[in-house]
Amino acid sequence: MPYQPIENYGLIGNMQTTALVGMNGSIDWFCFPYFDSPSVFCAILDDAKGGRFKIAPVPDGVKSKQYYWPDTNVLVTRFHTPAGVGRIIDFMPVGFHPSNYIRHGLIRRVQAIRKSMTFRLECRPAFNYGRDTHTLTMAKDGVRFQSPGLTLRLGSTVPLTQDDNMIVTEFTIQEGEEVDFCLQEVGPDHTQTTFSCPEIQAEELFKHTVDHWRRWLSKCTYTGRWREMVHRSALVLKLLTFQPTGAIVAAPTCSLPEEIGGVRNWDYRYTWIRDAAFTLYGLLRIGFTEEASAFMQWLEARCHELNPDGSLQLMYGIEGRHQLTEETLSHLEGYRGSRPVRVGNGAYNQLQLDIYGELMDSVYLYNKYGTPISYDLWKHLRRMINWVCDNWQRTDEGIWEVRGGQQHFVYSKLMCWVAVDRGLRLAEKRSFPADHEHWLKTRDCIYEEIMAKGWDAQCQAFIQRYGSTSLDAANLVMPLVFFVSPTDPRMLRTLDAINRKPEQGGLVSNGLVYRYNLSEIQDGLDGEEGTFNLCTFWLVEAMTRAGQADRNRLEEARLVFEQMLGYANHLGLYAEETGHHGEALGNFPQAFTHLALISAAFNLDRALGK
Repeated sequence: MPYQPIENYGLIGNMQTTALVGMNGSIDWFCFPYFDSPSVFCAILDDAKGGRFKIAPVPDGVKSKQYYWPDTNVLVTRFHTPAGVGRIIDFMPVGFHPSNYIRHGLIRRVQAIRKSMTFRLECRPAFNYGRDTHTLTMAKDGVRFQSPGLTLRLGSTVPLTQDDNMIVTEFTIQEGEEVDFCLQEVGPDHTQTTFSCPEIQAEELFKHTVDHWRRWLSKCTYTGRWREMVHRSALVLKLLTFQPTGAIVAAPTCSLPEEIGGVRNWDYRYTWIRDAAFTLYGLLRIGFTEEASAFMQWLEARCHELNPDGSLQLMYGIEGRHQLTEETLSHLEGYRGSRPVRVGNGAYNQLQLDIYGELMDSVYLYNKYGTPISYDLWKHLRRMINWVCDNWQRTDEGIWEVRGGQQHFVYSKLMCWVAVDRGLRLAEKRSFPADHEHWLKTRDCIYEEIMAKGWDAQCQAFIQRYGSTSLDAANLVMPLVFFVSPTDPRMLRTLDAINRKPEQGGLVSNGLVYRYNLSEIQDGLDGEEGTFNLCTFWLVEAMTRAGQADRNRLEEARLVFEQMLGYANHLGLYAEETGHHGEALGNFPQAFTHLALISAAFNLDRALGK
């Protein structure tokens, strides 16, 4: 099979970029030097032209197992053959000073654990998404791959063999022996910018990196029932954090399809304002205040860059870039033929009114559980809230970034209510100057309109948009943001309606939640999609809160949650969606899903008690 299943990958990284390592020992996705830089290896998007860095036993196709070194982001791929047992330890060094140690290194340690084993190495870069050619130069200590925009060096403790413009080498190691490979950037003067890779230094870097991750994870305060999954989710979120700015990417990949062969393929290597509240809430809840603070600083910088009318963009580049022009890479066939392959994201200039609620909720939570905000930030927030008061009645593209035209989405109105409500609470708590009367009147007006137009008496549920009878899993957030009580009859009926099967008008199939019913809604795109993992964790939280008054709902929430844990891959990672056969779909791994898992685990554990 030329393409590995999406769930067959593990993630390594250094808080500036990441790489996907398959269970077959192949690195099939690696952007360099940053998350949103062009790829060096992208075989996951085109098996023939994408480029890869594969190390695997000979013959190929042996039994393999993959796991993380305990409490770290160091990945181990173990191979079992009739001849013996071997493993590859993959990691990017972190925690070193100067910072060039952190930026420029990917290390692969190949070891024979039992008896001898022969491995085959194939390193075939395809710079700039396979658009740039490169030259190959052999040297005593390895090889250099030079493209117009980037030069990489592959260092090795065994001789390497050239095959055209790639390296193909076979080597045999005996029990207890090890071979090390190091891929790093070469500076403009043709000197490596970080470390050479003799065996003794690889061991030192390995120990230091393991120690770094364990020291970081020791700050986690969660001690509940699902500690291992919460820890893994925290480690994933740290990998998806861009250390120089504190921003968190939605996912480290682009154009992995929501339907095999379909067109729902997007670039998620950017930071959405929407993720703010969930990120800060998730990190603060389990003790990671430094990360929450860094992300808050990134958000504050965006608030200083408001549009002339006082509005914000819905997403930005990891360093704060405003323009994320979307383009199609027509020369790539896409994962298992899923075209088009897109880089950039054209949704950046959509109108999505909900982002203001998520932003204000995150600021409110940070002011409460982190550090009190400054007056200068408040001035920008006040201007932004005034814009919300003047614009909340507009139609927009909504949380799901539909491309079928603007609508009056109930979730967008809900989060406009949150924006004004949190502004009022913050102003009162900190005695900040605010347009209290105008904000109060607007908040009440939004609330009453949602109750009048966002509730359908026939469906007995909150609906997706005004005038429709379709449901939306985003409305599960209503009790989470304290818009309604979790035991309000309207919320309980919405919960029951969503919990029905799609054939019965609901959104839940075997405990997994669709974001909306595609058969009822035209979202401007062809094809189908899987269940949204984020929405399933939202369902768990909504049922958990409703379970305060009904133990049966609480027990059901636990059942759905623990069943959902079974849909993680072998390493505890989640893609954006789960397909009809339990397969991972969409970009991988997805930060939002892991944030929602942390939140659901925290609240469910607390509700269940000791």
